[in-house]
Amino acid sequence: MNDFAYVYILESLSAQGGFYVGLTDDLSARLAKHNAGGVPHTAKQRPWRIKTAVAFRDRTKAAAFEKYLKSPSGRAFGKKRL
Repeated sequence: MNDFAYVYILESLSAQGGFYVGLTDDLSARLAKHNAGGVPHTAKQRPWRIKTAVAFRDRTKAAAFEKYLKSPSGRAFGKKRL
């Protein structure tokens, strides 16, 4: 069993400037789902690669960090620091 929750930033290899932020317990399976077109929000910008992934032991903190990265200030932080 996986003890981590991952907040990840995907970068599109086909759409310049295409990024996606998400949260998962299984990073490799989630990337495969994005690249297979199984996520409607990202299907048109395939293929994707992982730009950044941060592991959290506390899923609540991971969800809060994901929410932050989806905010305007979090997007700016992600572009500059991650």
